[in-house]
Amino acid sequence: MRVLLGGAALVALSLAWATSALALDVDQDEALRLRQSGEVLPFQAILRQADERYPGARLLEAELDDDDGEFIYEIELLTGDGVVRELEIDARTGRVLEDEVDD
Repeated sequence: MRVLLGGAALVALSLAWATSALALDVDQDEALRLRQSGEVLPFQAILRQADERYPGARLLEAELDDDDGEFIYEIELLTGDGVVRELEIDARTGRVLEDEVDD
């Protein structure tokens, strides 16, 4: 997977977008605390998992949301065949919750 951003920029990017009125974006300080305490997996581990699923895909957008105490990484990818996919991944376990074509 080609990631065009440095680590700090990627973390900031991953926390910048909101997609649901029910889920709240986790701010940068909270995301760091969650990562350091081991409550969520590192974003790089999630990216590796996405790359295994869609080799060579480009990261378009990412965020960490708190949905009633459930932490979810939402990732948007552009696959090698030009399809935009949206993945929702449990930030604690790495389990893929949703994988769908983004309209």
